Amino acid sequence: MEELYNQPVMPEQAEKETVKQGRKFFSNMGLMFLAGTLCIYAIQYKLRDLIYMIKPEIFQNTDIVVLFSSVPMYVLGMPLMIMLIHTIPKEKIQKRSMKVGKFLVALIICYGIMYASNLIGSLITYLLAVLKGRPIDNYMIDLAGSSSLWVRVLIMVIWAPIMEELIFRKILVDRAVRYGEGVAVVLSGLMFGLFHGNLSQFAYATTIGMFFAFIYVKTGKLQYTIIMHMVVNFLGGVLSLFMLSLVDLEEMQNILTDGGDLSKVLPGLLVFMLYMFVLIGIVVAGIVLLIVYRKRMNLNAGRITLPRGKRFLTVMCNAGMGLFFLYWVVEIVLQILE
Repeated sequence: MEELYNQPVMPEQAEKETVKQGRKFFSNMGLMFLAGTLCIYAIQYKLRDLIYMIKPEIFQNTDIVVLFSSVPMYVLGMPLMIMLIHTIPKEKIQKRSMKVGKFLVALIICYGIMYASNLIGSLITYLLAVLKGRPIDNYMIDLAGSSSLWVRVLIMVIWAPIMEELIFRKILVDRAVRYGEGVAVVLSGLMFGLFHGNLSQFAYATTIGMFFAFIYVKTGKLQYTIIMHMVVNFLGGVLSLFMLSLVDLEEMQNILTDGGDLSKVLPGLLVFMLYMFVLIGIVVAGIVLLIVYRKRMNLNAGRITLPRGKRFLTVMCNAGMGLFFLYWVVEIVLQILE
Protein backbone atom coordinates (compact mmCIF):
# COMPACT_ATOMS: atom_id res chain seq x y z
CA MET A 1 0.00 0.00 0.00
CA GLU A 2 2.82 2.40 0.91
CA GLU A 3 4.63 1.67 -2.36
CA LEU A 4 1.46 2.37 -4.34
CA TYR A 5 0.95 5.66 -2.49
CA ASN A 6 4.51 6.80 -3.12
CA GLN A 7 4.47 6.07 -6.84
CA PRO A 8 5.18 9.20 -8.97
CA VAL A 9 2.04 10.89 -10.24
CA MET A 10 1.55 10.60 -13.98
CA PRO A 11 1.52 13.92 -15.93
CA GLU A 12 -2.14 13.50 -16.89
CA GLN A 13 -3.10 12.82 -13.30
CA ALA A 14 -1.07 15.80 -12.12
CA GLU A 15 -2.76 18.01 -14.71
CA LYS A 16 -6.23 16.93 -13.58
CA GLU A 17 -5.34 17.49 -9.94
CA THR A 18 -3.92 20.95 -10.68
CA VAL A 19 -7.08 21.96 -12.53
CA LYS A 20 -9.28 20.53 -9.77
CA GLN A 21 -7.42 22.36 -7.01
CA GLY A 22 -7.29 25.53 -9.09
CA ARG A 23 -11.03 25.53 -9.72
CA LYS A 24 -11.66 25.02 -6.01
CA PHE A 25 -9.30 27.87 -5.13
CA PHE A 26 -10.85 30.37 -7.54
CA SER A 27 -14.36 29.26 -6.64
CA ASN A 28 -13.64 30.06 -2.99
CA MET A 29 -12.23 33.41 -3.99
CA GLY A 30 -15.25 34.23 -6.15
CA LEU A 31 -17.65 33.25 -3.36
CA MET A 32 -15.80 35.44 -0.84
CA PHE A 33 -15.91 38.40 -3.20
CA LEU A 34 -19.60 37.80 -3.88
CA ALA A 35 -20.37 37.49 -0.16
CA GLY A 36 -18.45 40.71 0.47
CA THR A 37 -20.37 42.44 -2.31
CA LEU A 38 -23.71 41.37 -0.86
CA CYS A 39 -22.62 42.56 2.59
CA ILE A 40 -21.68 45.95 1.17
CA TYR A 41 -25.03 46.43 -0.52
CA ALA A 42 -26.99 45.13 2.48
CA ILE A 43 -25.24 47.62 4.76
CA GLN A 44 -25.72 50.48 2.29
CA TYR A 45 -29.40 49.92 1.64
CA LYS A 46 -30.41 48.99 5.20
CA LEU A 47 -28.67 52.01 6.71
CA ARG A 48 -30.09 54.31 4.04
CA ASP A 49 -33.61 52.94 4.58
CA LEU A 50 -33.24 53.32 8.35
CA ILE A 51 -32.17 56.96 8.09
CA TYR A 52 -34.92 57.63 5.55
CA MET A 53 -37.53 56.28 7.97
CA ILE A 54 -36.27 58.48 10.79
CA LYS A 55 -35.51 61.69 8.90
CA PRO A 56 -36.36 61.57 5.15
CA GLU A 57 -35.75 65.28 4.58
CA ILE A 58 -32.03 64.76 5.15
CA PHE A 59 -31.78 63.14 1.70
CA GLN A 60 -32.70 66.41 -0.02
CA ASN A 61 -29.02 67.36 0.40
CA THR A 62 -26.85 65.85 -2.38
CA ASP A 63 -23.76 65.64 -0.17
CA ILE A 64 -25.69 63.66 2.44
CA VAL A 65 -26.97 61.24 -0.21
CA VAL A 66 -23.42 60.67 -1.53
CA LEU A 67 -22.01 60.20 1.95
CA PHE A 68 -24.72 57.74 3.01
CA SER A 69 -24.14 55.81 -0.23
CA SER A 70 -20.36 55.68 0.18
CA VAL A 71 -19.36 55.85 3.85
CA PRO A 72 -21.06 52.56 4.87
CA MET A 73 -19.35 50.82 1.93
CA TYR A 74 -15.84 52.07 2.73
CA VAL A 75 -16.08 52.02 6.53
CA LEU A 76 -18.16 48.87 7.16
CA GLY A 77 -18.76 46.88 3.95
CA MET A 78 -15.27 46.76 2.48
CA PRO A 79 -13.51 45.90 5.77
CA LEU A 80 -15.98 43.03 6.13
CA MET A 81 -15.17 41.94 2.56
CA ILE A 82 -11.45 42.03 3.42
CA MET A 83 -12.07 39.81 6.45
CA LEU A 84 -13.88 37.25 4.29
CA ILE A 85 -11.18 37.15 1.59
CA HIS A 86 -8.43 36.93 4.22
CA THR A 87 -9.58 33.38 4.91
CA ILE A 88 -7.94 32.38 1.59
CA PRO A 89 -4.14 31.81 1.82
CA LYS A 90 -1.90 34.35 0.07
CA GLU A 91 1.52 34.45 -1.56
CA LYS A 92 4.37 36.80 -0.78
CA ILE A 93 5.27 39.25 -3.58
CA GLN A 94 8.82 40.54 -3.66
CA LYS A 95 9.06 44.27 -2.98
CA ARG A 96 10.90 46.49 -5.45
CA SER A 97 11.19 50.26 -5.58
CA MET A 98 10.33 52.45 -8.58
CA LYS A 99 12.45 55.44 -9.45
CA VAL A 100 10.63 58.74 -9.81
CA GLY A 101 11.16 58.79 -13.58
CA LYS A 102 9.70 55.31 -14.06
CA PHE A 103 6.77 56.16 -11.81
CA LEU A 104 5.96 59.25 -13.91
CA VAL A 105 6.18 57.19 -17.09
CA ALA A 106 3.83 54.61 -15.58
CA LEU A 107 1.44 57.38 -14.51
CA ILE A 108 1.34 58.83 -18.03
CA ILE A 109 0.76 55.36 -19.51
CA CYS A 110 -1.99 54.77 -16.96
CA TYR A 111 -3.82 57.96 -17.95
CA GLY A 112 -3.43 57.17 -21.63
CA ILE A 113 -4.92 53.70 -21.13
CA MET A 114 -7.76 55.10 -19.02
CA TYR A 115 -8.71 57.86 -21.44
CA ALA A 116 -8.55 55.66 -24.56
CA SER A 117 -10.62 52.87 -22.99
CA ASN A 118 -13.06 55.44 -21.59
CA LEU A 119 -13.68 56.68 -25.13
CA ILE A 120 -14.40 53.11 -26.24
CA GLY A 121 -16.73 52.53 -23.29
CA SER A 122 -18.53 55.83 -23.90
CA LEU A 123 -18.96 54.98 -27.60
CA ILE A 124 -20.46 51.57 -26.79
CA THR A 125 -22.76 53.18 -24.21
CA TYR A 126 -23.85 55.80 -26.74
CA LEU A 127 -24.61 53.19 -29.42
CA LEU A 128 -26.65 51.15 -26.95
CA ALA A 129 -28.51 54.32 -25.93
CA VAL A 130 -29.35 54.95 -29.60
CA LEU A 131 -30.71 51.41 -29.92
CA LYS A 132 -32.59 51.82 -26.64
CA GLY A 133 -34.09 55.14 -27.76
CA ARG A 134 -33.11 57.08 -24.65
CA PRO A 135 -29.93 57.91 -22.69
CA ILE A 136 -28.32 55.34 -20.41
CA ASP A 137 -28.05 57.22 -17.13
CA ASN A 138 -25.58 56.51 -14.36
CA TYR A 139 -27.21 57.73 -11.17
CA MET A 140 -24.14 57.47 -8.94
CA ILE A 141 -21.80 59.26 -11.37
CA ASP A 142 -24.32 62.07 -11.86
CA LEU A 143 -24.86 62.30 -8.11
CA ALA A 144 -21.15 62.39 -7.32
CA GLY A 145 -20.61 65.06 -9.98
CA SER A 146 -23.24 67.30 -8.40
CA SER A 147 -21.83 66.98 -4.88
CA SER A 148 -19.57 69.58 -3.26
CA LEU A 149 -15.82 69.69 -3.78
CA TRP A 150 -14.91 68.40 -0.32
CA VAL A 151 -17.18 65.36 -0.69
CA ARG A 152 -15.71 64.49 -4.09
CA VAL A 153 -12.17 64.80 -2.72
CA LEU A 154 -13.00 62.70 0.35
CA ILE A 155 -14.80 59.92 -1.52
CA MET A 156 -13.19 59.84 -4.98
CA VAL A 157 -9.64 60.97 -4.26
CA ILE A 158 -9.00 59.52 -0.79
CA TRP A 159 -11.30 56.71 0.32
CA ALA A 160 -12.03 55.00 -3.01
CA PRO A 161 -8.38 54.63 -4.17
CA ILE A 162 -7.19 53.34 -0.78
CA MET A 163 -9.94 50.77 -0.24
CA GLU A 164 -10.26 49.65 -3.87
CA GLU A 165 -6.51 49.19 -4.28
CA LEU A 166 -6.34 47.28 -1.01
CA ILE A 167 -9.08 44.85 -2.13
CA PHE A 168 -8.59 44.51 -5.89
CA ARG A 169 -4.82 44.73 -5.97
CA LYS A 170 -3.22 43.61 -2.71
CA ILE A 171 -5.88 41.25 -1.38
CA LEU A 172 -6.81 39.76 -4.77
CA VAL A 173 -3.41 39.71 -6.46
CA ASP A 174 -1.60 38.34 -3.39
CA ARG A 175 -3.80 35.27 -3.70
CA ALA A 176 -4.24 34.81 -7.46
CA VAL A 177 -0.53 35.32 -8.24
CA ARG A 178 0.28 31.76 -7.19
CA TYR A 179 -1.15 30.75 -10.58
CA GLY A 180 0.89 33.34 -12.47
CA GLU A 181 1.16 37.10 -12.80
CA GLY A 182 -0.92 37.05 -15.98
CA VAL A 183 -3.84 35.33 -14.22
CA ALA A 184 -3.64 37.79 -11.32
CA VAL A 185 -3.47 40.85 -13.60
CA VAL A 186 -6.42 39.87 -15.82
CA LEU A 187 -8.59 38.72 -12.93
CA SER A 188 -7.86 41.88 -10.95
CA GLY A 189 -8.88 44.10 -13.87
CA LEU A 190 -12.06 42.18 -14.73
CA MET A 191 -13.35 41.97 -11.16
CA PHE A 192 -12.50 45.62 -10.54
CA GLY A 193 -14.28 46.68 -13.71
CA LEU A 194 -17.40 44.67 -12.92
CA PHE A 195 -17.47 45.99 -9.35
CA HIS A 196 -18.31 49.47 -10.70
CA GLY A 197 -21.66 48.07 -11.77
CA ASN A 198 -22.19 50.08 -14.95
CA LEU A 199 -21.13 49.85 -18.58
CA SER A 200 -19.64 53.33 -18.93
CA GLN A 201 -17.08 52.70 -16.18
CA PHE A 202 -16.49 49.00 -16.89
CA ALA A 203 -14.22 49.54 -19.92
CA TYR A 204 -11.72 51.94 -18.37
CA ALA A 205 -11.90 50.44 -14.86
CA THR A 206 -10.98 47.04 -16.31
CA THR A 207 -7.99 48.29 -18.30
CA ILE A 208 -6.50 50.52 -15.62
CA GLY A 209 -7.26 47.80 -13.08
CA MET A 210 -5.06 45.46 -15.11
CA PHE A 211 -2.34 48.11 -15.34
CA PHE A 212 -2.46 48.77 -11.59
CA ALA A 213 -2.24 45.02 -10.99
CA PHE A 214 0.81 44.84 -13.29
CA ILE A 215 2.52 47.63 -11.32
CA TYR A 216 1.72 45.87 -8.06
CA VAL A 217 3.00 42.41 -9.08
CA LYS A 218 6.24 43.99 -10.28
CA THR A 219 6.82 46.18 -7.20
CA GLY A 220 4.89 44.53 -4.36
CA LYS A 221 4.19 48.04 -3.07
CA LEU A 222 0.60 49.21 -2.93
CA GLN A 223 1.47 52.88 -2.45
CA TYR A 224 2.37 53.23 -6.13
CA THR A 225 -1.04 52.12 -7.38
CA ILE A 226 -2.87 54.09 -4.67
CA ILE A 227 -1.12 57.31 -5.76
CA MET A 228 -1.85 56.59 -9.44
CA HIS A 229 -5.48 55.85 -8.61
CA MET A 230 -5.73 59.09 -6.63
CA VAL A 231 -4.26 61.14 -9.47
CA VAL A 232 -6.59 59.59 -12.08
CA ASN A 233 -9.66 60.17 -9.89
CA PHE A 234 -8.58 63.72 -9.09
CA LEU A 235 -8.12 64.59 -12.77
CA GLY A 236 -11.39 62.98 -13.81
CA GLY A 237 -13.65 63.73 -10.86
CA VAL A 238 -12.36 67.02 -9.46
CA LEU A 239 -10.07 69.01 -11.75
CA SER A 240 -12.01 68.35 -14.98
CA LEU A 241 -15.30 69.45 -13.38
CA PHE A 242 -13.62 72.58 -12.00
CA MET A 243 -12.20 73.44 -15.43
CA LEU A 244 -15.60 72.89 -17.03
CA SER A 245 -17.18 75.19 -14.46
CA LEU A 246 -14.97 78.03 -15.73
CA VAL A 247 -16.97 78.02 -18.97
CA ASP A 248 -20.37 79.69 -18.78
CA LEU A 249 -22.32 77.14 -20.82
CA GLU A 250 -25.54 79.19 -20.77
CA GLU A 251 -23.74 82.26 -22.10
CA MET A 252 -22.02 80.10 -24.71
CA GLN A 253 -25.43 78.91 -25.89
CA ASN A 254 -26.61 82.53 -26.15
CA ILE A 255 -23.54 83.46 -28.19
CA LEU A 256 -24.07 80.56 -30.59
CA THR A 257 -27.77 81.30 -31.07
CA ASP A 258 -28.07 85.09 -30.70
CA GLY A 259 -24.49 86.31 -31.19
CA GLY A 260 -23.73 87.58 -27.68
CA ASP A 261 -20.53 89.10 -26.31
CA LEU A 262 -17.72 86.51 -26.66
CA SER A 263 -15.45 88.42 -24.25
CA LYS A 264 -17.66 87.33 -21.35
CA VAL A 265 -16.72 83.68 -21.75
CA LEU A 266 -13.36 83.94 -23.51
CA PRO A 267 -11.04 83.80 -20.43
CA GLY A 268 -12.68 80.68 -18.99
CA LEU A 269 -12.94 79.09 -22.44
CA LEU A 270 -9.23 79.64 -23.11
CA VAL A 271 -8.23 78.09 -19.76
CA PHE A 272 -10.47 75.08 -20.43
CA MET A 273 -9.09 74.65 -23.96
CA LEU A 274 -5.52 74.84 -22.67
CA TYR A 275 -6.38 72.19 -20.07
CA MET A 276 -7.86 69.95 -22.77
CA PHE A 277 -4.79 70.34 -25.00
CA VAL A 278 -2.55 69.32 -22.08
CA LEU A 279 -4.73 66.27 -21.37
CA ILE A 280 -4.73 65.24 -25.03
CA GLY A 281 -0.94 65.55 -25.03
CA ILE A 282 -0.69 63.32 -21.95
CA VAL A 283 -3.02 60.75 -23.51
CA VAL A 284 -1.05 60.63 -26.76
CA ALA A 285 2.21 60.39 -24.82
CA GLY A 286 0.74 57.59 -22.70
CA ILE A 287 -0.30 55.51 -25.72
CA VAL A 288 3.09 56.05 -27.39
CA LEU A 289 4.94 55.06 -24.21
CA LEU A 290 2.76 51.96 -23.86
CA ILE A 291 3.70 50.90 -27.40
CA VAL A 292 7.39 51.58 -26.72
CA TYR A 293 7.49 49.72 -23.39
CA ARG A 294 5.08 46.89 -24.23
CA LYS A 295 7.86 44.36 -24.91
CA ARG A 296 9.32 45.01 -21.45
CA MET A 297 6.00 44.28 -19.72
CA ASN A 298 6.60 40.58 -19.19
CA LEU A 299 4.46 38.48 -16.86
CA ASN A 300 6.05 35.61 -14.97
CA ALA A 301 4.66 32.17 -14.24
CA GLY A 302 3.43 31.44 -10.74
CA ARG A 303 4.33 28.80 -8.20
CA ILE A 304 1.58 26.66 -9.71
CA THR A 305 1.40 26.37 -13.50
CA LEU A 306 -2.01 25.83 -15.04
CA PRO A 307 -2.11 23.59 -18.15
CA ARG A 308 -2.24 25.41 -21.47
CA GLY A 309 -5.74 25.59 -22.86
CA LYS A 310 -7.30 25.08 -19.43
CA ARG A 311 -6.55 28.39 -17.74
CA PHE A 312 -9.91 29.98 -18.56
CA LEU A 313 -11.71 26.78 -17.54
CA THR A 314 -9.85 26.71 -14.22
CA VAL A 315 -10.10 30.38 -13.29
CA MET A 316 -13.55 31.30 -14.60
CA CYS A 317 -15.59 28.13 -15.04
CA ASN A 318 -16.34 27.36 -11.42
CA ALA A 319 -19.26 28.04 -9.09
CA GLY A 320 -17.81 30.96 -7.13
CA MET A 321 -16.45 33.00 -10.02
CA GLY A 322 -19.47 32.13 -12.13
CA LEU A 323 -21.84 33.53 -9.51
CA PHE A 324 -19.71 36.65 -8.96
CA PHE A 325 -19.55 37.43 -12.68
CA LEU A 326 -23.23 36.59 -13.19
CA TYR A 327 -24.26 38.93 -10.39
CA TRP A 328 -22.38 41.89 -11.82
CA VAL A 329 -23.33 41.22 -15.45
CA VAL A 330 -26.98 41.24 -14.40
CA GLU A 331 -26.42 44.51 -12.51
CA ILE A 332 -24.87 46.11 -15.60
CA VAL A 333 -27.63 44.85 -17.89
CA LEU A 334 -30.31 46.17 -15.52
CA GLN A 335 -28.51 49.53 -15.41
CA ILE A 336 -28.60 49.66 -19.21
CA LEU A 337 -32.29 48.72 -19.43
CA GLU A 338 -33.67 50.94 -16.68
